[in-house]
Amino acid sequence: MEALPKGSKKLLNAWAFYDWANSVYSLVIASAIFPIFYGAITIVKDADGNKLNDTVNFLGRDFNNDTLISYVTAAAFLMVSFLSPLLSGIADYVGNKKFFMKFFCYLGAVSCIGLYWFNTDFLWFGLLCYFLALIGFWGSLVFYNSYLPDIAFPDQQDRISAKGYSLGYVGSVILLCVCLAMILLHKTFGFENEDFPTRFSFVLTGLWWIGFSQYTYYYLPKGNKKEKLTNDVLFNGFKELKKIWKKLKYDKPMRTYLTAFFVYSMAVQTIMLIATYFGIEELNWGETDSTTGLIVSILLIQLVAVLGAWLTSKASAKFGNIPTLIVINMIWIIICIYAYTITTPFQFYITAAFVGLVMGGIQSLSRSTYSKLIPEGEKDTASYFSFYDVSEKIGIVIGMSTYGFIAEQTSIRYAILFFIAFFAVGVILLFFVPRKRIIEQA
Repeated sequence: MEALPKGSKKLLNAWAFYDWANSVYSLVIASAIFPIFYGAITIVKDADGNKLNDTVNFLGRDFNNDTLISYVTAAAFLMVSFLSPLLSGIADYVGNKKFFMKFFCYLGAVSCIGLYWFNTDFLWFGLLCYFLALIGFWGSLVFYNSYLPDIAFPDQQDRISAKGYSLGYVGSVILLCVCLAMILLHKTFGFENEDFPTRFSFVLTGLWWIGFSQYTYYYLPKGNKKEKLTNDVLFNGFKELKKIWKKLKYDKPMRTYLTAFFVYSMAVQTIMLIATYFGIEELNWGETDSTTGLIVSILLIQLVAVLGAWLTSKASAKFGNIPTLIVINMIWIIICIYAYTITTPFQFYITAAFVGLVMGGIQSLSRSTYSKLIPEGEKDTASYFSFYDVSEKIGIVIGMSTYGFIAEQTSIRYAILFFIAFFAVGVILLFFVPRKRIIEQA
């Protein structure tokens, strides 16, 4: 097929459609069905549904089930934070970036399918699939994002990027609803119990990801450059990060803000990743079906997050980015204090609604604030955002590791309470961010 020209509507739509394909991983595997499934097979309960034991043996050592999954998640993000600069260098200089994007896509999707065989007898295999699925998802995004300047002109990029996010949201919610229907109406579908449709949800996620990505691959070009993969090219991403690190020494506004973001982002990202596990372990669901309740709460977060992002943009326009971020961090502190006390599903729904409200806002505003702090006239913006992304991922590693350690020593409740310190430090640091450059850039 003849390559489509840059800016072509068909090419742009094909690129954005990859969000429709891969976002099912974020919702089904990272947030909703897999965490519930993992809790169900790693927690021993009595006939009345009361928890008797949540310890699992892995590599000859006993772990709390939540601690184990948090350590595996941290290890995966540590791998991603190391791979991202390498992959960025490859994406920038090697012509066949579509090959690399396909590789990580298929690695992630096949690993999702492999979760079908997850059980405590072969725990290592299930955790390996979970580990590789996460790496596949984030690895493919490096090449997916790098395509944007190749296929879209500057005045098209914001619109088509937003379209991708919208497609991803719609597609992931559709598949989640299908999976939820299979699980709740398993007898109607001819299944004896919830186990098979839950496991089959992982298969559907992988097939959805592979299947719908073919439309993207059909139209995307191989790449824009054709240079040999030398050591200089391979490690170019690390060189760019080192260059930004040196620039930060002489840029107090950026340095102070990035430190604040690094601290509070640890808490935000970790809470988002462990929210479902908290609901499984710490709530008394009574006669309420916990699977239904947890997935409903996740859908609630998704819906309210859209409203939260809109309200945050309005607040930042009126009051400024930094004051708005300070208020949002304070709301997060209140949420953590309240979450420490909750025991019922209704209280969990209230918490989920407020999490959604500030989750969408803090993510979108943090990135836009960072972009306004990049020195005016700076041409190396890609390196700045690479530094931002790696900082965020390393923050997740530290946050998940901290959570796992505290949960292992005490309980999930105390781990949630501990995150107040991260938000408090973030608030204090934000007060010291000079606001003149942000106002000038705006």
